[in-house]
Amino acid sequence: MVSSTLSDAPELSDAAVPDIAVSGAVGSEAATARTPILQIVPSLDIGGAERTTIDVAAALARGGYQALVVTRGGRMLGELSRVGGEWVALPVNTKAPHTLIANVFRLRNLILSRGIGLVHARSRAPAWSALYAARLAGVPFVTTYHGIYNARSSLKRFYNSVMARGDVVIANSEWTAAHIAREHHMASGRVRVIPRGVDLSRFDPTAVTADRIATIRAKWNVRPDETVILLPGRLTRWKGQTVLIDALARLAEADALGGVRAVLVGDSQGRTGFEAELHKRIADTGLQDTITVAAHENDMPAAYRAADIIVSASTDPEAFGRVAAEAGAMERPVIATNHGGAREVVVNGRTGLLTEPGDPEALAEALRWMLAEDVPARAEIGRAARNHVASRFTVERMCADTLNIYRSLLAHRG
Repeated sequence: MVSSTLSDAPELSDAAVPDIAVSGAVGSEAATARTPILQIVPSLDIGGAERTTIDVAAALARGGYQALVVTRGGRMLGELSRVGGEWVALPVNTKAPHTLIANVFRLRNLILSRGIGLVHARSRAPAWSALYAARLAGVPFVTTYHGIYNARSSLKRFYNSVMARGDVVIANSEWTAAHIAREHHMASGRVRVIPRGVDLSRFDPTAVTADRIATIRAKWNVRPDETVILLPGRLTRWKGQTVLIDALARLAEADALGGVRAVLVGDSQGRTGFEAELHKRIADTGLQDTITVAAHENDMPAAYRAADIIVSASTDPEAFGRVAAEAGAMERPVIATNHGGAREVVVNGRTGLLTEPGDPEALAEALRWMLAEDVPARAEIGRAARNHVASRFTVERMCADTLNIYRSLLAHRG
C-alpha cells in the first residue's frame, strides 16, 4: 500500500496505477475499534453525490467508524480530511473495461486488508467494480441512486441497473424511488427513501455576514439597488440556463426588467462550447447589461443571500433538487421546474413556484409574479421555505437514516 499526503498524491492513469494510495485522517482510538465503512465516488468535486459523500463520512467519523472514500481525487479532498475521512486514490472515474476489472481486485484487496465491513457506491462505473469486489470479499453492498440515469437502449438500462443491485438501494427522493420501480423491477423490496439533507448550520441565513454578501455582489458587479435573480448550476444545457435567458428576454420586451440583475453561477467543467453559446445568446438578446455569467462559487450560503430570487430551470428532472433545498434553507424563494424531486422540495405557491420544464414563457410569468411581490412578501415565502426544509431535509436526518442502514446490514452479516 502506497501512502501519500493530500498535497503529493500521485497522478493516476489507466496505464500505470499503484495498487492503492491512501491519505487523510486515520481517526481516533474509538474509530480504529469500529468497522471501517467504504464509500466510492468517481471524484470529489462539485455535485450532490460528492456533497453527500462528505456528509456521511463526517457522520461516520463522529460515530467512531473509520470513514474511507475511494475516489480519483478532487477539490473536496481537504474537506474530507478535515471531517475525519480517509482518501483512497484509485482511477474510479473511468468506464474503460480493463480499468473497471482491475479495480475489482484492487477494491477486494483493500476490503480484506483493512477489514472493511460495508461498501457504498454512489456512481455507476465505480459501482460495477465495487459490486463484484464486495461479493468476492463477502461484505454488504449499498448503492445510492443519485440521478435519473436515462436509458435509451437495453444496454444502457443494464449499465444503469448496477445502482439497483445493492443489498439496500437508497433513493434520494420519493420521485427517484418511483423511477427505480419503473426501471428496475428486480430492486423491489430493497429500496429505501432517504432524502438529500441540507446542513442547516452552514446554510443558516443568520450566520452570513454583510461583508460576505457584499463580496459576492461585488464579484457579480451588482448595484445596491438591483434585484438579483440567481441560477446556480454547472454550465450544461439541461440545467436550463438558456431557458432563463429566453424568459428574461420576454420580460425585457415588456419593459419588466428595470433594476434586475440575473447571475448564472457555475463551473463549465470544460464545456467551453456551451459557455460560448450562452454568451452569444445573451448578446443576441441584448441582455449583456442584465445577465452575468460567473464562475463556480465556493461560498454558496452567501451567494443565496446575495440574491433575491433563486431559479432552478432544469429541463431534465432533478432526482432531488439540491439548489431548491439549499436556497430554501437560506430563506430565499425558489422558482423550480415542475418535475422530479423539486416537487417535494418546493411547495407551489407557499415556499416558491413551480413552472413547466423548458418553457421560457411560463418561467417569465413566474418571474413577473415574484418580482411584483414586495420585499416583505418574498421574505415571508423564504421563511416558509426554510421551515419546510428544516422539517424534512436535514443532513442530520439523512446521515442518521444512512447509518441505521449500515448498522442493520452489519448486524445481519454478523
